Amino acid sequence: MDTESTALPNAVPTGATQLADQRWQAVARRNPQADGEFVYAVRTTGVYCRPSCPSRAAKRENGEFFESNERAAAAGYRPCKRCRPDAPSQQQRRNALVLQACQTIEHSASALSLAQLAQQAGMSPHHFHRIFKTATGITPKACHKAVLARRTAASLQTAQSVTAAIYDAGFSSAGRFYTEAPTMLGMAPGSYRKGGTGEYVRQAVAPCALGWVLVAATRKGVCAIEFGDDAKALAERLRTRFPQAQFEPADAEFKRWIARVIAYVEQPQGVLDLPLDVQGTVFQHRVWQALQAIPAGETASYAEIAGRIGQPGAARAVGRACAGNLVALAIPCHRAVRADGTLAGYRWGSARKADLLRREGKK
Repeated sequence: MDTESTALPNAVPTGATQLADQRWQAVARRNPQADGEFVYAVRTTGVYCRPSCPSRAAKRENGEFFESNERAAAAGYRPCKRCRPDAPSQQQRRNALVLQACQTIEHSASALSLAQLAQQAGMSPHHFHRIFKTATGITPKACHKAVLARRTAASLQTAQSVTAAIYDAGFSSAGRFYTEAPTMLGMAPGSYRKGGTGEYVRQAVAPCALGWVLVAATRKGVCAIEFGDDAKALAERLRTRFPQAQFEPADAEFKRWIARVIAYVEQPQGVLDLPLDVQGTVFQHRVWQALQAIPAGETASYAEIAGRIGQPGAARAVGRACAGNLVALAIPCHRAVRADGTLAGYRWGSARKADLLRREGKK
């Protein structure tokens, strides 16, 4: 077997077998969601196809997979005339329309209705809503809220007043803004504008088996568990987020939380059950809850997690939600892996991710 393809014999490494099985299932089901991720070629015909090709599937022993059209062509295969794998697929065309809609939402000064976005894409509102959610993992409305949250955070830092920031960010009314601000910002807008003024944060940095760990908590719960190689840099990064917050000394309860985090790094078994104060979109919270349901010693692929929250096809959005997690261990994003079982990125370094999984007993 060459390095450019995944063949389908029985005697291959476990990771390759799992990936080949998943890809063959996609071919057998003619899954359009897999188009663009790989192509499969048939040795007896010399043709390569999309996973969704309507032609009768070849015998498994005659097939092999390639990561791209170019690699299949370099191996001597020609494109199928029926499914046209060398042309944009229906899924790719839909993804392009969704990307265009996201860019429209990003740059629009005011909220656009579902009907307006659907008209731009040339679809019915119901159909557009469905493909947008399938592609991104969130609804157009949730996407707009995420854009508003980012604009709000930026406007509060530069506008002359909170009122000015409300309308600069694109809110249609002050009432709506004050209703949604605590969820978006994690605190009152006035406090956020003042760099956390009026907020109380307890924090500590301690050595652990993975280097240094920072634990921070508001009066609602733990808001950060982060790893690093430099204790000072960890503390400064937290203070940069909220330079005007009041940093309180660690009380007995907070000291117990720190001890539990350090102990969990040493022996990550069971669940690190701490009160949390984390902010994110509805989709992010669903992903984080799914991560918390993965037992220590086990992993799940981004695609599997997407399926568990009812969003098949949103694997990339799941990856972004993992990357947005600031509470290591309590939300165990290190248990999310690629479809073939290999490790993807980790906010605090792939080496720490591998070490945590090893400590949990993951082979």
